[in-house]
Amino acid sequence: MKSFMDEDFLLSCDAAKTLYHQYASNMPIVDYHCHVSPKDIAQNKRFNNITEAWLGGDHYKWRLIRACGVPEKEITGSIQSDPYMVFRHYAKALALSPGNPLYHWSCLELKRYFGIDKQLDLNTCREIYEACSRILQEPDMSVRGLITRSKVQLLCTTDDPSDELQWHAQIARDISFPVKVLPAYRPDKALQIENPGFSAYIKLLGQSAGINIGGFDDLCAALENRADFFAEMGCRAADHAFVRCVCIKAPSGAIDTVFKKALRGEPVTVMEAEQYKTALMTVLARKYSAMGWVMEMHLGSLRGVNTMMTERFGSDMGFDCMGNGGVAEGAAGLLNHLQSEGALPRTVLYSVHPVDSEALVSVAGCFMADAECPGKVQIGSAWWFNDTKAGMEKQIADFAHGAPLGCFIGMLTDSRSFLSYPRHEYFRRILCNYFGSLMTNGEFRPPLESLGPMVQDICYRNAVRYFGFNL
Repeated sequence: MKSFMDEDFLLSCDAAKTLYHQYASNMPIVDYHCHVSPKDIAQNKRFNNITEAWLGGDHYKWRLIRACGVPEKEITGSIQSDPYMVFRHYAKALALSPGNPLYHWSCLELKRYFGIDKQLDLNTCREIYEACSRILQEPDMSVRGLITRSKVQLLCTTDDPSDELQWHAQIARDISFPVKVLPAYRPDKALQIENPGFSAYIKLLGQSAGINIGGFDDLCAALENRADFFAEMGCRAADHAFVRCVCIKAPSGAIDTVFKKALRGEPVTVMEAEQYKTALMTVLARKYSAMGWVMEMHLGSLRGVNTMMTERFGSDMGFDCMGNGGVAEGAAGLLNHLQSEGALPRTVLYSVHPVDSEALVSVAGCFMADAECPGKVQIGSAWWFNDTKAGMEKQIADFAHGAPLGCFIGMLTDSRSFLSYPRHEYFRRILCNYFGSLMTNGEFRPPLESLGPMVQDICYRNAVRYFGFNL
């Protein structure tokens, strides 16, 4: 039996071990998509205890606890009032979860940040809770300390176009913090014309842009105005979430009519909503392309499917799930439309359903002619419910089967937790094991000294070049 999570964890052959230890392990991190709070970074937040740091905003962990039959009031309702009880519930849930990625992630986080190499269960939870909470009070365990000790050079948060980005400005002025913290532009609320709060959001957007938004052209001007502001703050990426891509074209006058209808609070049809989204995505993508931004598209997730709990607690609380797949046709149609309009930026496609991964690789390959950079359109790292050992292995293999894997831009955290950076280590071990296994099995034969730099490119350099980060 192998030792648990030793230095060769997930590395099954000598070639994999060499690639990881000599090339991948010490590469810095560029976290080009995450959901951490820029306010917490600006104010260099300190955590009172491990529950606040670990469970305060992590719906992955909440779902695991819920599945063990714990009442909601003892999960999200008790993080502040009884933090040890919530931690104890998580310890019990984790001990019941072999094969779950949270088991590996949690063990890595305890080991890397707190030096704890014990099984977290009901027998050890009090000891581990007290030890971690005590260590979190050390000077270098603030939010900024956690980021710098994780070897993060740059991270991109996820921000609404109406955001004034005051926390990003404060971070940028502080020369004592060496990590770049950039905004990423996420205009989902402007696209979700069918949502009840759409009209109120458009008013807020107009106030931010200094534009009275009365029609579709005004909306486009406001969003472009905000994109220019984000660019001044260092933004290099925009992000979108769709259940599926759509490409339903309509005359511009019809789009203005639909938009004004929604502004009045009147319901729009599914067809009208899809026509509106196609028109607005065309405008946005053209802007991204002109600015050299990367467009990230997260596809296929069903949001808030437990309506009772979503109405009670809001979004991003762990009540989302996979759709049934089949996003490739819509993605192909939208990308083709953007290409025809001269508006296709560098694009990363993520699907929440594993069935879509291979299909999206084939879609991406259709849009590489005359591309201005390697891997202009590509699939992103294993996302959300695929963010597992098996999911990462499949995503890497699917990418390799349909495109040059050496062009892949690698891992991101997609997390709200400042303790989640060991996910990059997890990915790098799996990546090195993939390459090492090919070599060991006689399926690939470059010398390690040339393969090693390719691994480093995927871990770090490709993302820097692809997004155009200035590091």
